[in-house]
Amino acid sequence: MTIQCCGLIPVYNHPDAIAGVVRGVLAAGLPVILVDDGSETLCRDVLVKLAAGDPRIHLHQLPRNLGKGGAVKAGLRVARELGYSHALQIDADGQHDARDIPRLLAFGRRHPTAIISGHPDYDDSVPALRYYSRYLTHVWVWINTLSLMIRDSMCGFRVYPVEPCCQLLESQFTGDHMDFDTEVLVKWQWAGGEILQLPVRVRYPADGISHFRGWQDNWLITRMHTRLFFGMLARLPRLLGRHLRSVNGQGRIGS
Repeated sequence: MTIQCCGLIPVYNHPDAIAGVVRGVLAAGLPVILVDDGSETLCRDVLVKLAAGDPRIHLHQLPRNLGKGGAVKAGLRVARELGYSHALQIDADGQHDARDIPRLLAFGRRHPTAIISGHPDYDDSVPALRYYSRYLTHVWVWINTLSLMIRDSMCGFRVYPVEPCCQLLESQFTGDHMDFDTEVLVKWQWAGGEILQLPVRVRYPADGISHFRGWQDNWLITRMHTRLFFGMLARLPRLLGRHLRSVNGQGRIGS
């Protein structure tokens, strides 16, 4: 299937890494939507220069910092306005390997109604605490979906089908910060959407800048898991029915 895909990069104060990320996305044949999430002057000037120098780059500037989730949501709305059917989200800090983009796009073409999400394949640069703490979120996601469909919900390297994702975001609350990546996948799964995951290379640059805000984001993530848990309870009969149908279907296939 032919899809019209753009690269979507939410950016908040990554002046040194962003040019390399943009080059990687452009080299994969995608135009780029840069969402400036209220960056400071140094990064803002870099983004303006990048967009002015290449017609394939569209710069959308937010008047204030909304958070990663807020920036991704704004970028998806821009992608819809510009007529794109799909958007490939990649983080601005350089931790994702742009050489994986063709694989994600090829999978997206074969499954155009699904969210295609990366499943991190870390190198030795990943901080041990961050690596192991992700498993707590994984467990909560499996509980809140009654499914193992989502192997990793925190990777920000994805292909979104734009229109259905915008419709979901307009009808469902999702967080605006680091809670967004997980919450949007869970609510997509609740709505019956398909999520497919591919291994992608992830590295943590020694001089990388993290905007994870410690206790503030941990608190938001805790609140997210709490509201998702109660949301799961409200949907329990439907989710159990879907799970049983899936198990029975697999049994028939294997018989």
